[in-house]
Amino acid sequence: MTDPIRLGIFGFPVAHSKSPQMHRAAARALGIALEYDRFEVAPANLALEVKAKHDARIDGYNLTVPHKEAVIALLDDIAPPARAIGAVNTVVRTDDRYVGHNTDAPGLARSLEEAGVRIDDARVVIVGAGGAARAAVVGLADAGAAEIAVLARRPEQGEALVESLAHFVDCILEAAPLSEADWHFDSGTLVVQATSATLGSNPRAEEFAAMLPIDALPPDAAVVDMVYEPLETAVLTRAKKRGLKVVDGLGMLLHQGAIAFEMWTGLTAPLDVMREALRD
Repeated sequence: MTDPIRLGIFGFPVAHSKSPQMHRAAARALGIALEYDRFEVAPANLALEVKAKHDARIDGYNLTVPHKEAVIALLDDIAPPARAIGAVNTVVRTDDRYVGHNTDAPGLARSLEEAGVRIDDARVVIVGAGGAARAAVVGLADAGAAEIAVLARRPEQGEALVESLAHFVDCILEAAPLSEADWHFDSGTLVVQATSATLGSNPRAEEFAAMLPIDALPPDAAVVDMVYEPLETAVLTRAKKRGLKVVDGLGMLLHQGAIAFEMWTGLTAPLDVMREALRD
């Protein structure tokens, strides 16, 4: 009998993660043996727990908040896109070496393409300058965006992001304070909400959404929120009222997971099965 593929996800907290149900459903659909567990690990214990899993020859794993950056120092190698982004969300055991990847970047691009949002030659406005925003910059630039503006409440954070990625992406990349959003939204064809401001039951989500000049966007613009809980955030609600095309964060979760699944198994991910598992 073939040993199961052993996988999991590190996070703190991690009980909310939908990754186990998604990957287990994919394995059942393809008839392969696969174990996928949740590893709730406090930041202070990450190095010890990662070493233990490596010593046990785990086949691979995901990382979520707050471990995506800290794990980099614990791996044997980092793929260039993940190194540029400065975050790893997927680790693959390759020839007894653990290699870090970032599937969030291509996952976002694939989710938008599936939703019929044009990325090629797009004028993108990214709200936020954290890890999610960095992944969005790399993923959308790789997919052909012509211009990307990073808007941050703290201008120095946006400027640091742009400076660190300017040599890595092939598009016009600039930073601006969020207070100048009107000018950028006026010519934007795609807005990406990449902060945690709309996550869960954040009482300030409505206030944050009201700050964004959604009404300034062209009528053919699209708005995506990288948050998937809730599926319809306050930002997406405002965009829908304008009649704009909206994309929730579930598609990105699906596609980043599908890319990871294919890295671990070498098999084509059953997208419809995984999508249904996420929605259950």
